[in-house]
Amino acid sequence: MGRAPSYLHGHGKSVVAAHAARTAGDAAAFILPKVGSPMRVLDVGCGPGTITVGLAEAVAPEGSVLGVDVSDALGQEWDKRLSECETGNLEFRAADIFASDLQTDYYDVVYMHQVLQHLPNPVDALRAAVAHARDGALVGVREVDWGTFAVYPESDGMREFRRIYDAVALGNGGNPRAGRHLLRWFNEVGWLADVQMTSSTWTFFDDAGKEWWANQWSERVVESNIARSALEMGIATMDELQVVASAWQQWKHEPGAISAFVHFEALATVSRR
Repeated sequence: MGRAPSYLHGHGKSVVAAHAARTAGDAAAFILPKVGSPMRVLDVGCGPGTITVGLAEAVAPEGSVLGVDVSDALGQEWDKRLSECETGNLEFRAADIFASDLQTDYYDVVYMHQVLQHLPNPVDALRAAVAHARDGALVGVREVDWGTFAVYPESDGMREFRRIYDAVALGNGGNPRAGRHLLRWFNEVGWLADVQMTSSTWTFFDDAGKEWWANQWSERVVESNIARSALEMGIATMDELQVVASAWQQWKHEPGAISAFVHFEALATVSRR
C-alpha cells in the first residue's frame, strides 16, 4: 500500500490537452446508462475533469460528483470545468486514495478511468477506492491494453515506440497491459459481485483523428514525463525519442494509415456480506 509512484505521463501541456478531449459519453459509456439522479459519484483519478463533468450532468439535479486526483497541478483545469458545468453539483479535490479523508461507505458509484495501469498495487488501489462506496454501489473501471495496439503501416519508429512505452511503464511500476488483468483484479478485491466485462476500441483512420493522435504522441514522446523517464532510466536517448516523434508525424500521412487498441471495461456491485 502507500502513495502511487509519479504519474507516467505527467501533467504537461500535451498530456492535459489529450486527456481533456475525453468525455463521459465515450470513456464512461459502459456505465453511464446506469447512472442518474440522485446518485453520489466518486471519480478517482479524474485528471482534467472532462469525464467528471459528464457524470455530474448524468446525476443532476439531485445527485453529486466528486472528482479526485493525486496531483495538485490540475487546479486551472478544474476551474475551467466548474465554469463549464451548469448543474452546480460538481466538486474537485486533490487527494491520495490511500490516505484521504473521503467519506467511507458513502458513494453510490465509484468510477476509475485509466488509473490502475499506472500503479504497482492495482488491487490495493481498487480496494481503497471501493471502501468509499456503500454496499450495493456500482464500481466501473476502464483500462487500456497496450498489448492490443495495432498500427499500419509498420515502421522501425513505431516498433521503437512500443518498446519505449512498455519499458517506461514497467519501470515506473505500472502495467501497460492492464486491461487483460482487470477481471482478475476485480475478483481479488473480495467485495465485488456480479462482475460484467465489456470492451471498446479507439480507432484512428480519418484525417482529423490521425492528425490529433499523431501530433499529441509526437509531442509526448519528447516533452512529457515519458521522455524524462526514458532518459533517466537509460531506456532511450533523445535522438531515439526524436526518431519516434518523427515516425508518428510520417505515419499520419501514409496511404491507408490506421491505428487502434482495445479498452477493457469492468462493472460490478459492491457486496460486503
